[in-house]
Amino acid sequence: MAATNTFTFEPLYEPLEGVERLENYRPGGYHPVKIGDQFRGRYRIVHKLGYGSYSTTWLARDEQNMKYVAVKICTADSSSQEFDILSILAGSRHPSIKCQGEKMIPSAIDTFNIQGPNGNHSCYVTIPARASLADVKDGSWIRLFQPNVCRILAAQLATVVEYIHTRGYVHGDLHLGNILLRMPPNFDQLSVERLYEEYGAPELEPVIHLDGKPLPPGVPSHGIAPIWLGKASEEVSSAEARIVLTDFGEAFSPSQEQKYESRTPLVIRPPEVRFEPSKPLSFSSDIWTLACSIWTIIAQRPLFEGFLATQDDMTCEHVDALGILPPEWWEKWEARQYKFTVDGMPIDRNPFRSWETRFEDSVQQPRRDSNMSLFDEEERDAISSMLRSMLSFRPEDRPTAKQVLESSWMAKWALPQYHKSQETFKV
Repeated sequence: MAATNTFTFEPLYEPLEGVERLENYRPGGYHPVKIGDQFRGRYRIVHKLGYGSYSTTWLARDEQNMKYVAVKICTADSSSQEFDILSILAGSRHPSIKCQGEKMIPSAIDTFNIQGPNGNHSCYVTIPARASLADVKDGSWIRLFQPNVCRILAAQLATVVEYIHTRGYVHGDLHLGNILLRMPPNFDQLSVERLYEEYGAPELEPVIHLDGKPLPPGVPSHGIAPIWLGKASEEVSSAEARIVLTDFGEAFSPSQEQKYESRTPLVIRPPEVRFEPSKPLSFSSDIWTLACSIWTIIAQRPLFEGFLATQDDMTCEHVDALGILPPEWWEKWEARQYKFTVDGMPIDRNPFRSWETRFEDSVQQPRRDSNMSLFDEEERDAISSMLRSMLSFRPEDRPTAKQVLESSWMAKWALPQYHKSQETFKV
């Protein structure tokens, strides 16, 4: 999603924990929303679901259909084809196409615009979701999914990516924050009062100007932290492991536009963005981030890590785990001479963490410590083989999403577990 407005970094308000950056309530920015606001004469806001750089998302009661919906309200200066892409992917233009991947795209229910004190805002309505996979890992002390749940989640994620690619689109921002768990059955039957009893009512925190001035008209009087509908990752059951892939604000069709910049977090950004900046991104960029996401589903820690990391830090992580870069990239990398010898040995860096070390430290040992089943040697090798191929440095060397689904691990472990679990799914 593109934005033409540059927001201020100067703090103007007392920060509130778990709330979007309040300084972005300004002309061109967020729209101030209050609990009880009603849009289109039918969507009554009852809680907040989340927020991002270019939008806030709210849980609303559709009083026409008596169901809960998610209302995403974009910043006034943002522009996105997201609703149009969702409409295409959700099959509204091709109702004859029915497949598992389509069911994992949020239904595009409605779209409208609202005029507010900060400008004109595009809004769209989709099915709500329970929590992101990132959120449920954050809600856990051990940050692990049960092995069967890992298989089911990974199979679904590869399936929906393959579906998106067959429809001609690149997602452009695959990570666990954009992979959501579906709502529990019968959620729509909860009254708002019952919803608050089970999950907590909105807590309104006053917004206070640092210099004591009255709040501008475009700033809400209170901040609201998102509702917690999730559970700890290790408690997610096979029956609950149903995903929806969201946030298509960075999605694009390579046949219709060329895109060179990636806005995915640096720790999972494909290396061609750095080393081949003149080549447009394509489906293979999703394969890299799909591999990183599957790893994070399986493991306790991300494959590549870096707090306040630079591009050089991330390239070091890539080489440690995957080996030497392609020769032309290796020569082009100016910092290489300070980080590695010519044959790829690290210079004065400890610890050096190979792929095998990372798998043991992030996948197996935490499961051992938590008395959770391990991946046996055969499955471990199948996982590594699949992921290593997806993490080929050169994008043209990576498998397609269809080939990922045909890999040994998917065919023998992940997909059978997913198909078995579907007996209890109510999609």
